[in-house]
Amino acid sequence: MEELVLLISSDFASHLKNKLSKRSKEMNFITKNELYELKDFLVLWSTQSISQLGSSITGFALTLWLYEQTGSSLSTAALTICSYGPYVLMSIFAGALTDRFNKKSTMLVCDVFAAICTMIVFVLYRTNSLMVWHLYILNMISGLMNTVQQPASEVALTLIMPKKYYQKTSGLRSLSSSLISVLNPLIATALYSLIGLNGVIAVDISSFMIAFLTLLFFVEIPDKKNDKRESVLVLAKEGLIFLRENPLVLTLLLFMSGVNLAASAFDAVLPGYVLPNPKGGTTVLGIVTSCSGVAMIVGSLVVSVLPKPKNRVKIIYLTMLFSLGTENFLLAFSREPLLWCVGQIIGWIVVPVMSANLDVILRTTIPVELQGRVYACRNTLQFFTIPIGLLIGGFMVDNICEPFMSVHGDFPILKTLFGTGKGSGAALMMLILGISGSLICMITGKKLKKYSYNKE
Repeated sequence: MEELVLLISSDFASHLKNKLSKRSKEMNFITKNELYELKDFLVLWSTQSISQLGSSITGFALTLWLYEQTGSSLSTAALTICSYGPYVLMSIFAGALTDRFNKKSTMLVCDVFAAICTMIVFVLYRTNSLMVWHLYILNMISGLMNTVQQPASEVALTLIMPKKYYQKTSGLRSLSSSLISVLNPLIATALYSLIGLNGVIAVDISSFMIAFLTLLFFVEIPDKKNDKRESVLVLAKEGLIFLRENPLVLTLLLFMSGVNLAASAFDAVLPGYVLPNPKGGTTVLGIVTSCSGVAMIVGSLVVSVLPKPKNRVKIIYLTMLFSLGTENFLLAFSREPLLWCVGQIIGWIVVPVMSANLDVILRTTIPVELQGRVYACRNTLQFFTIPIGLLIGGFMVDNICEPFMSVHGDFPILKTLFGTGKGSGAALMMLILGISGSLICMITGKKLKKYSYNKE
C-alpha cells in the first residue's frame, strides 16, 4: 500500500500540479488537432455510450422490478449471470468470427438483436405477461449478442484511433463508463418511480436508435477482416496460443479474473445489504451505486492527463489491492449511507487508472490482425469468474450469511460488527469479500512483480 501512495504522491501528483499551472489552452484534454484526428473515434464513442446508458438504465430497472417480485439476492444476481454465461462460454469462438467478418456490420447486426430482446420485454410487460424466466432467457440472448459485438467493437476502436492516443482515449472511455455508472441508477430509479418500466424501455430504444443510425451512416471503419479460411476452432486456437506465448498478458488476465470474482460477488451482495436496511431503500441504493461512477469520473479525468508511468504492471495490481482492501471493510462495519458512499468512492476512484494501463498493454502487445480472437479469449479468461462471483455472492447471502446472523446475530460481537435484522448477513459477506479480495491481490501481485513491460 505504501508503494501505491508513493507512486501517486511523487510522480503523479507533481505532474498534475504542473499541468494545472499551465495556460488554459494547454490544459485541454483534447486539442483542435487531436479533435480532428479522433473525430471518428469521438463520434462512435459518444453515441455508443448513449446506447450503453440506455441499456444500463433498463438493466437497473429490471433489477429493481425483480427484487420487488422475489426479495432474493440470488434471483437478482441470476439476471446478470444469464448475461455473462453465453459471454464467457462463447467468447473464444465469437472472437474468431469477428476477425473474419466486417466489424461495422457485426456491430450493427448485434445491436438489432439486442434491441429486439428489449422490445420483447416491453411487449410482455405491457400485456402483464412478464415473468422472471422470460428475463433470464432474454438476457441470455442479449449476452450472446454482446459476446460477438464486444471484440468487434474493441478492434473497430483500434482501427480508427492513432496509437499515440491509446492512453488518452482509454481515459475518455473510462469517463463515459463512469458517467453511465453515475447516471444509470439515478435515471433508472427516477423513471421507474415516475413512469414505470414502460418509460425506462422507451428511453433505451431511443438511445439505441441514435447509436445505430450514427454507426450506419456517419462512421467509417476500415475493413480489416481476416481472409483466412481456417475453421473457427483453428482461429480460436491461435488466440490461445498467443496468450500462452505472452505470459505477462496471460498473468494479468488471470489476475483480473480473481479481481472480478470478488467484485462481482460484491455486486450481488450490495442490493441485499442496502435495500432491507432501515436507512436504505431503492433511492439510497441508486445514490450509493452512483458514487462508484462519481469516483470513476474523477479517476478518468486524472488518468487522461497523467504521464506514462514507469511500471504499468505495478500500477495495475497495487490499485486493485487498494480498491478491494478498503471498500469491502468499510461497508461491512458501517451503518450509515454516507459511509457507504465514501466506501464506493474509495474503492472505485483508482479503477480507471488500472483500466487505462491494462488497455495500453493489451493494445500495444496484441497485433491488430489478432485482436478479435485474442480479445475474445481475454473475455473468457478475465470475465468467466463474474457469473461465478454473482452466484457465490447471492447464494452466500441468502443461504449462509443471513441464516447464520438470524440465529447468532444476538452475540454482542456480531451485533456490534454487523448489526441485526435482514442485511446483517450481507454485512458479514462484505467482510469475507474484503479478506478474500485482498488475498487475491497480494498472492497474484507477487507473480506479476517479475514481469516488465517495454512495448511503448
